[in-house]
Amino acid sequence: MKKLVLALVSFIAIYHAQVAADSFDYDAFVKAYYQAEVATQQPDATKEDLEHYLSFLTDDVGNQHLPNAPDDSREPDGKALMRKGMTHYLGAHTEYKSELISYEFGHNAVAIKHKFAAKGKRADGSEFSYAKTALDVLELENGKVSVIRRYSKLDE
Repeated sequence: MKKLVLALVSFIAIYHAQVAADSFDYDAFVKAYYQAEVATQQPDATKEDLEHYLSFLTDDVGNQHLPNAPDDSREPDGKALMRKGMTHYLGAHTEYKSELISYEFGHNAVAIKHKFAAKGKRADGSEFSYAKTALDVLELENGKVSVIRRYSKLDE
């Protein structure tokens, strides 16, 4: 009898986990994530914008920007490292435009294709500008981004 009860409890737990995974609203997630990311790049971006974006990430998020940063290792302090890096560039843009081109999703994964262009000033006062098309591949874990892989190139 005890084995039957344990089997039944296990079945219910697995069933509820599957229903929760199947009911995840990928459309809403992608739109909210993308808007939060874009907000961090605006000239008037705030630390609150950054914290909102970081709320979509696991604490041990792995972040890879190919071809410049080929490592996608998940580190215990991945979110803290992203906070530090993104805070350094917060408000560096004088102009920023972004366009969501398309997105696809599957079980615990999202691919977002987007274009963006920026102008701004570096800490040394020199100016920069660029335009890129990127494909961001996100791995999800419990409804949060656990790995970010950005594949991008400069637009010509």
